[in-house]
Amino acid sequence: MTDAFDATGDFSLAETFSTDSSTDTFQAEPFAPSAAEFAEPAEVLTQDVAEPVPAVPNGFVKLGLAPELLRAVEGLGFTQPTTVQLQTIPLAMQGEAQGNEAARFIDLMVSSQTGSGKTAAFLLPVLHTLLKQQAQAEADERAAFERAVADAAAKGEAPPKRGKRKDPTNPRNFKATAPGALVLCPTRELAQQVAHDAIELVKHCRGLRIANVVGGMPYQLQIAKLQNANLVVATPGRLLDLQRSMQIKLDQVQFLVVDEADRMLDLGFADDLAEVNQLTIERKQTMMFSATLAPRIQQLAQRVMREPQRLQIDSPQEKHQNIKQMLFWADNAQHKRKLLDHWLRDTTINQAIVFASTQIECDGLANDLQQDGFSAVALHGALNQGLRNRRLMALREGHVQILVATDVAARGIDVPTISHVFNFGLPMKAEDYTHRIGRTGRAGRDGIAVTFAEFRDRRKIFDIESYTRQQFKAETIPGLEPQQRFPDARPRSNFGGRDSDRGGRDNHSRDRKFGPARGADRGGFGDKSARGPFNAGAGSYQNNSNGGFGQGNERRDGPPREGFSYERKGGFNDRFAGAGRSEGAAPRGDFAARKPAFGKPMSVRPGNGGKVFVPRDAHKRPAKPVRD
Repeated sequence: MTDAFDATGDFSLAETFSTDSSTDTFQAEPFAPSAAEFAEPAEVLTQDVAEPVPAVPNGFVKLGLAPELLRAVEGLGFTQPTTVQLQTIPLAMQGEAQGNEAARFIDLMVSSQTGSGKTAAFLLPVLHTLLKQQAQAEADERAAFERAVADAAAKGEAPPKRGKRKDPTNPRNFKATAPGALVLCPTRELAQQVAHDAIELVKHCRGLRIANVVGGMPYQLQIAKLQNANLVVATPGRLLDLQRSMQIKLDQVQFLVVDEADRMLDLGFADDLAEVNQLTIERKQTMMFSATLAPRIQQLAQRVMREPQRLQIDSPQEKHQNIKQMLFWADNAQHKRKLLDHWLRDTTINQAIVFASTQIECDGLANDLQQDGFSAVALHGALNQGLRNRRLMALREGHVQILVATDVAARGIDVPTISHVFNFGLPMKAEDYTHRIGRTGRAGRDGIAVTFAEFRDRRKIFDIESYTRQQFKAETIPGLEPQQRFPDARPRSNFGGRDSDRGGRDNHSRDRKFGPARGADRGGFGDKSARGPFNAGAGSYQNNSNGGFGQGNERRDGPPREGFSYERKGGFNDRFAGAGRSEGAAPRGDFAARKPAFGKPMSVRPGNGGKVFVPRDAHKRPAKPVRD
């Protein structure tokens, strides 16, 4: 019987379910119901029988993926690859031959918006290559065993036995894991989501193991899961901890993937990435995925990649066509709470995520929603990892309707049933807004993103509009309209920039006057009212003021006063010129020498630095007073 998923051929539904009698494939005998089994009239049968619907061709077949991966993708309900998958998978799988050398894989920098299928774009080519290498290794091992059997038969010896698989849980059989592929994620939730997707893709692959390594989980449990892992999905901190304790070796990593590279730099993992780069210096391919190709991402790519090829699938500023974005202005926090309560009572909401700005706001809002009868839980970084995993699992299984979270959940949560996203607290960075609303409308589905903002949040709203290159249209709910008037559009900036009236270019600020011109006869801070009569002989006014950086009548347009020197030091000390002070006189004012207010204590000796002398014995204890 031929295998429907032959390793050498392409996957074809026609070949798999062939009805050719010459082949030895499985053929289902036609089922002919008897009249006793179905006694209904003939016209009823003709109404129930529908015409066969033609099968939609699987677009992933053209990408050249392994049959096991095609079965998994089709089982997940995906038949057509997305744009980022169509452009990334073929490039990631091909290699450039360099003469007699082995094929060299291409390093890739990919930028695409959230929910576009980036996870499958790097998992499928990596798993495909690992499957091919595993099949080749098994074939080589089988050939070596057959040669050993043939040699033993030629010598008349007993044939060798195959080695048994050792129990990895036995401490005596411990061996440090040496994975072939490594995926780095900035947050624990994102790492767990990527590992979950990888496990779903390899469920038809024999012998391919996936391990997830994140912080906050039991150390020994993760060490046990690492055994014989081919692909490791990890956060940088826990990965380096395991590497320093010799639980994992990274010198055999062939493929390195950095997911959400921009978030990785935001969380301060630049040094950890540099260390992982040195530990995996012999790898064949590096892929970096990010929402933007900012200059800092390009600088990171120059350090860890070799001549990367850039793929700008779609910019994060591109509008989310399948997500309806709405803005509601609120007077205060209580007004926002009423608006949120009105929205959450909508019966069309299946599941929703409410984003808060701080952990305290997240806990308080979740408690308020629970008291109002909503099925809500909180999720933020202060919770232990076990509790976070249980709450995420409850959300995926439908036991929780509303998840109140901070930006820790802005990436890595892929729940198809999330229909609404509410921004109760605005994000600190405008780019985090796109990641928040990307939790809904996944994989072409429709979603709604609602933002609540106060007047003090208008600057953040304007930054989001500038980043996304689209303008919000403020909406209201009858009976919950704001009392104060809010801006409908971003005002024109007057703080710099081209053609502005404050700073920047072309603002003609060089001709501005910052007050009346100071006359040549004015001195320092002296005002016009302190001038005396005009002195015709000196050619200037007589200055009667005491303030300023020198006497006003000693200007360059008049004769210098008596005792004036061009080597004098500036400042207010010129007021005392000619006061009869000698060069060696004591400093003026507060710096003058004074007598001490108190005399020295009687117990202070001249040679002990001014400290009070306390007699002590040989044990450094205060000596007893001498009795008379």
